[in-house]
Formats: sequence, structure tokens, C-alpha cells
Amino acid sequence: MNRSTPRPARPDPSQSAADTARALGARRAAASALRHVVERRVAMDDALQRALARGGELDHRDAQLARSITTIALKHLGGLRKALDARLEKGLAATPPELAATLIVGATQILFMAIPAHAAVDCAVELTRADRRLSGLAGVANAVLRRISSEKDALLEDHDPVADLPDWLARRWRETYGEAKLQKIAAALALEPTLDVTPLSEATDWAERLDGALMPTGSIRLRSLAPVETLSGYQEARWFVQDAAAALPAKLLSAQAGERVLDLCAAPGGKTAQLAATGASVIAVDRSSARLKRLKENLNRLHLTAQVVTADAAAWSGESADAILLDAPCASTGTIRRHPDVAWTKSEDDVRSLAALQSRLIDHAIDLLKPGGRLVYSTCSLEPEEGEQQIESLLRRRSDVRLDPIAAGEAPGLADAIDAHGALRTTPDLWPDPQPRLAGLDGFYAARLRRAG
Repeated sequence: MNRSTPRPARPDPSQSAADTARALGARRAAASALRHVVERRVAMDDALQRALARGGELDHRDAQLARSITTIALKHLGGLRKALDARLEKGLAATPPELAATLIVGATQILFMAIPAHAAVDCAVELTRADRRLSGLAGVANAVLRRISSEKDALLEDHDPVADLPDWLARRWRETYGEAKLQKIAAALALEPTLDVTPLSEATDWAERLDGALMPTGSIRLRSLAPVETLSGYQEARWFVQDAAAALPAKLLSAQAGERVLDLCAAPGGKTAQLAATGASVIAVDRSSARLKRLKENLNRLHLTAQVVTADAAAWSGESADAILLDAPCASTGTIRRHPDVAWTKSEDDVRSLAALQSRLIDHAIDLLKPGGRLVYSTCSLEPEEGEQQIESLLRRRSDVRLDPIAAGEAPGLADAIDAHGALRTTPDLWPDPQPRLAGLDGFYAARLRRAG
């Protein structure tokens, strides 16, 4: 060999082993988080935090990979289970849960992520082999995932987004919205969620500076995929992250400078910030001190002020208010495109129990309202018990309150989302765009009420 020719670098066994350990660690964390979400109904963020803490040293990139796998697996969980069930001799239900989670993680990468199929298969096989309880099933993992890989095109072509939903939720939405609307909602939930921000002022200018699309409602939809904290205006607190639909309830309240305004169930504080920016005297009430800490941090960052009260909004008493925003605790099914774990951590029992709480909250909120005052009730839920039926029931039992219909001009671009009674109902399939990642809204219900005066 010529002396001027460098010798080929020898592989570093320790580096190779470290890379393999991190690759396996990311997949192991994803499988663990997935099980905690589905089996124990733990929120995805909490499940991932626990899984990553137990997983040893993973760098930021591997932690993000674990998050991506878990998120996408939850978005397509129903369809993934169906595909695996058909390719396991005894079905998915008879498969040890540890192996089932590993197979779901592997299939997620093969079908829905830009990860080489051989890497997804190899990691699943190694994870199975490393678990002494499952080591004898490594061949099963290999065979099933290789079959998923070879049949990928057919699986994706036959993929039905409705199959990704839990049965109870698909049934409810079919009954409430009909089959055609269900299909549209399910397809929207499968897409990458948008990132919207609410500017505190100069919306047109900030849309241009952020290379975003200024929506008719006043929100800015970002095209950039850069980390939020690196974008212009973040450090200066000129805007904050908030889904375009979530920004609507506070706008519909039309708080005015000098008014006394209550924000009940206020945390984490996006709506509080919107209200405080109007110059109103805002009192933010929430029972969670931890969530209120985040609210205070957000207000401080945005240089806004509000009185913050730690209390149960269903029992708190104070001076009556000119206007009240009640964004009530709910099943949050309208946020599944952004938080896919909701589909698997909530149940019909939750919808029923939360609807009972909402009734108590709204009655108490009206009692805190001055005669002639206005109240906006909202939930980020697609369930009628937490929206339309809640208001229908309220109007039947109380004669001192009436609906104050929302006009089309108050929700520009969303006239079709205003129902015959003048309440607002957004669904995830609204706001189409030629670029799928710029389409969609969270599902919200909002109704404005007036107290007799």
C-alpha cells in the first residue's frame, strides 16, 4: 500500500456498541411509554418522561425519536393492531404485552416513518432477544415485521383512518356527525398538527416576519419547522403558541379595558393572556397550583398582569364580574390531532362525569356574573354532552340566562362552523389547505350567554 494512502479507519467497537444501545434505548422507551398510555391511561408526556428516565443516557436526538415513535404509534394504533393481529398465528390478544408493544413500535417505523425497515426489524428482534421472558419469540418478531415490511404498500393503500380510533370513539362520532364527517375527522387526525401562534399586536407584521400565514381569525399559522424558541419575537414575548381554534373563545368574550373579567379553569394561561392584553382587570382561577405556576411564568414572559387565584372554580366566590370565560375541563377529544394519547386515555365514563362537572361550573359561573353580563362557555371536546347538550340543558333549567348568538363576522372564515343557534362548533377537518401540514383546527365548542339584567 502506498504510504501516502491513509489506512482505512478501523470500526470503534465501543462507539458501535454505544450507538446500538442508544438505538435500542429509544425504541425501548417508546414501547414502555406506549404501554403506560394504553394500559394505565397515563398521559403521553408523563409516560415518556418516566420511560426516558429509566432508559439511561439518551441524547436529545434519541429522546425525540422515542417521542416521535410513540406519537405516531398512538395516531395509528387501531390500524397497527389490526395489521399485526392478522399476521400473528394466535392474534395480538394472545401475545405477551411486552412483545405486542415492541411489534407496534416496529410496525410504526416501517409503515409511517422514514426509518429503514431493516433497522426497525433488527431493533425489535434485539429488544425481544434481550428480554429473557421473550427471547424465544425473537423469531416471531422477525417474521411478523418482515411480513409487514413486504406488504407495506398494500397495507397503506388499504389503510382506513377510522380504524385508527378506539371503537367507542368511532361509534360516538359516527352517531353524532355521520359517516362522511367521521371519515374527514379521522383523516385530519392522522396528519401532522399545525403550529399556530397568537400575536399580541401587529399581526400582519409578525406573520411576515415569521413566514407564516395570517388567518382571518387573527392567528398566525407557521410554515417553519424550526424550534419555537429560536423564532423571531419569542424572546421578546411578542406572541405565544396557541391553536387557532383555542384562540376563539377569548375573542368571542370581547373583553374591554377596565372591565372585571374572570377566567375560570384558567391554566395553562393562553386565554388569560389574551384577556389581559385587552386591558381588562383579569382574575385567573384554577385549582392546580402547579399549572398556575406555568400560567404565571407565561404572563411574566409576555409582560402581562392578572390576579391569580388557586381555588376550585366550582366553589370560588368573589365580586361579580362584567364578563366570564369558562373553558371547562372536558374529555379533550377535539385535541387528538395534537395529543393522540387522549383517544386511548379517555372513556365514555369520563365524558359523563365531566359533563356533570361542567353543569356545576356553568351554574356557578352565572351566579358570579353581573346582571347583563356575558359569559363564554367553551370546551375542546367533540362530544355533544360537553357542548350542545350542555347549553340546551342550561337554558331549560335557568330562566335568567339566554344565548347571545355569535355572528359570522366574529369568526371569519368559519361561518359554516356556527350552528343554527349561534354557537360555534369547530372540527379537526375544517380549514383545508393544499399543504396538509397547514390544514386543520382543534375541535372546540363555544357558546356566548347573557345574564338577565
